[in-house]
Amino acid sequence: MEEPLPAPPADTRDADPPHASATPAERLSLLVERERVARKGPAGSLDERMASLSGALRRARLENAERSAAISDLRAAEIARLEMLGEALSPVLAQVPRDCDIFDVGVAPAERPRLFIDHIGFVEMDRERRTYRFLQDTRHGRVTLRESDSIDDLVEAITAYIAHRLIEREKALAVDYASGGAAQALGVTVAAARERANARDNDTSLFGKTTRAAAFIAEFFGATAFFAFLAVLAAWIYRAYLAG
Repeated sequence: MEEPLPAPPADTRDADPPHASATPAERLSLLVERERVARKGPAGSLDERMASLSGALRRARLENAERSAAISDLRAAEIARLEMLGEALSPVLAQVPRDCDIFDVGVAPAERPRLFIDHIGFVEMDRERRTYRFLQDTRHGRVTLRESDSIDDLVEAITAYIAHRLIEREKALAVDYASGGAAQALGVTVAAARERANARDNDTSLFGKTTRAAAFIAEFFGATAFFAFLAVLAAWIYRAYLAG
């Protein structure tokens, strides 16, 4: 008797998966659970992840504090170097006239510290905090007058700048004085003319009375002659152009 042949293996490609008959909500829950299980293995538990985040925050705070301390130290060093330059300028500023108030030298401790010479000229450090830069604001923008890492070079450049500014101030004062002098002279001339006119009008002598009478007669006959000329001219124009 022949034995029956074994049954062929079932084709699993056509078989439905275990969740084929599940609802869409169940399939979505299964996918989410698989993703959660897949992520849980390498990343560790929730407590481990929280501990890792806390450590990262502590490291970030330390790095930020170190960076802030470094920036603060650099800023303090920058202010100290500008103050040293200001002290080196003290002998020069002591020679400026006392009535000159255009120079107000001092360090402004802002985010970018600057040593102001006046309201348009100042000194600041470069990005590396090693080189002095003497700048001036003009109508055409900001220009660099001197750039050096030596205090002596900056003192020489600022001294020349102060000298030029003093010369400009003297020229401005000379122009103001000339204008004021001209106005004052004109006022004196007008006042003198008024005084002479008042003296002539108040003269009660015979000569003064005769002079005023002669002036009145001359003005009267002059006005009469002028109006007579106008009357004759009007009559001639009428006869020549309008009567015919």
